[in-house]
Amino acid sequence: MALTSEHTVWFESTFRKLVENVERAVVGKRHVVELAVTAMISEGHLLLEDVPGTGKTSLARALAETVRGTSSRLQFTPDLLPGDVTGISVFDQARGVFEFHHGPVFANVVLADEVNRASPKTQSALLEVMEERQVTVDGVTRPVEAPFMVVATQNPIEQAGTYSLPEAQLDRFLMRTSLGYPDHASAMRILDPARATRVEVPAIAELDAIRTMTSLTHEVEQHALISDYILRLVDATRSATQVRLGASVRGALALARACRSWALAHGRAYVLPDDVKSLAEVVLAHRLILDPEAEFDGVTQGAVIGQVLLDVAPPSPRDLT
Repeated sequence: MALTSEHTVWFESTFRKLVENVERAVVGKRHVVELAVTAMISEGHLLLEDVPGTGKTSLARALAETVRGTSSRLQFTPDLLPGDVTGISVFDQARGVFEFHHGPVFANVVLADEVNRASPKTQSALLEVMEERQVTVDGVTRPVEAPFMVVATQNPIEQAGTYSLPEAQLDRFLMRTSLGYPDHASAMRILDPARATRVEVPAIAELDAIRTMTSLTHEVEQHALISDYILRLVDATRSATQVRLGASVRGALALARACRSWALAHGRAYVLPDDVKSLAEVVLAHRLILDPEAEFDGVTQGAVIGQVLLDVAPPSPRDLT
């Protein structure tokens, strides 16, 4: 559909309402909530990585409850099996046929809690559905309903009893972000006895509204120089001395897709270099594999992206007109 000023106003207003609704459960973390809603609208998946007790599960649950669709929760544990994720075929003796029992992954929003506590074999059960929006079991392929989003939480890999996520799975997450601890004022609100321990988050968005928002992002103008800027940033991650493996083409596509949603959420029907700068770290950093020596020296993926943003010049506003 053609993008009009009315569409832009409606999108910005709806985006703000979604963010404010999720903020009922997540206090003082508006920017992170905005990123989470952007990931949903961009048909992407979100990885929340932080130490225990910072509200990762609360954010993921609130995001699922905001959408008036289906949601499911998977608590990842070392003994979880792939069939527990995707579903299994069970033989019906009365009918003499195998009947497929859908797994929790057949939902609009799937909360994969502490995803790095499951074995790599179980983690890999998410690879196909995260990329292709379908599940293949016993040779039969079954699509999942749109919108479809995996919101995964994980504790740092240094914590006991965790497995590092495979690179192929990390690359399928549109964004990785963390909440961090709340500031003092936000913590005081959380500790207020009048605040319920379990905050109810009402569903305020129909699935059709989310689908419409997604389709509108496809109409956002992205100048060729913006695309060139994104590709130069991605190329720079591959040539950085501290990096063993840089961002993929999927990463470049993800950054462009997220920037279109981000622009529209801020009332613009076109992408600016500042949109790219705002999202580069959360979209690209987790896709980098650092050189072992750089890791030993304390270099982080975020620091590499920060340096790349300093080294790669964005297009000038004059060239974009």
